[in-house]
Amino acid sequence: MYALQPKHSKLKEEEVKILLEKFNISLGQMPKIKKSDPALPEDVKEGDIIKIERKGEKDTTYYRVVVPD
Repeated sequence: MYALQPKHSKLKEEEVKILLEKFNISLGQMPKIKKSDPALPEDVKEGDIIKIERKGEKDTTYYRVVVPD
């Protein structure tokens, strides 16, 4: 992983349920990230939710669903 690259981690099933309920959305409504993205962990598959944590003046967290290339 590159030093300036944000941390990408795969959510567990329980975390996915909590996230979808919190924002009242479905997987189809989430922003997407392609499976071929080099920042993704190697064990991801289509439909997984990725948590992206960016550090800076204000720490931010983003979520993306993995889609085919």
